Amino acid sequence: MSNINEVKINGPVQELVGNPSALGLLGLAMVTLVASSQKLGITSGTAYIIPWAIFLGASAQFVAGLYDFKHNNTFGATAFCGYGFFWFAVGMTWMMGNGTIGLAEGAVVDVHQLGFAFLGYFIFTVYMTVGAMGTHKVLFTIFFLIDLLFLGLFMSTLGWGGEAWHKLAAWSELGISIFSFYGSAAAVLNTHYGQVVLPVGKPFGPWVK
Repeated sequence: MSNINEVKINGPVQELVGNPSALGLLGLAMVTLVASSQKLGITSGTAYIIPWAIFLGASAQFVAGLYDFKHNNTFGATAFCGYGFFWFAVGMTWMMGNGTIGLAEGAVVDVHQLGFAFLGYFIFTVYMTVGAMGTHKVLFTIFFLIDLLFLGLFMSTLGWGGEAWHKLAAWSELGISIFSFYGSAAAVLNTHYGQVVLPVGKPFGPWVK
């Protein structure tokens, strides 16, 4: 549990909150673990993925992003809120496909629109990966794997490649889950004990001060 304290600095009250990264990465780890099982053919269908998409992939990351705004962390807030909204949208798409949210009779459904959405998130993730270089190597690895996930998703959904792109997306998503679990554990334990229990690697790149 995070401690919330109020610190008075020259009159105004500043609210101090715990590091939300642990919660956000947990949400990402859980939803990608469940979703990757379907892409890899270990499980089938999407009906039972929807709750994890809505509550972990979407809500947990969105809440983490809101608290990163309180930390004045533009990168973290944009990342968690951005991917939180992604999972809200994906969850709704699956709900439509499973009949939870009905389509109007005669509605035109074109899966290529999802492909262009995945392309947009690929572009978003590429410049967020540059920002991840300034955090730590575990987070950079997660973003690099998300790059591969969206590359595989938009290529396969738009029909610009064969089954290899789908497999790239599937295995990348599983890798995202593994590294996100590690990143979440590191954020919890390193903060809790006030020392490095699980190393995450130093920032790197030409813009690191």
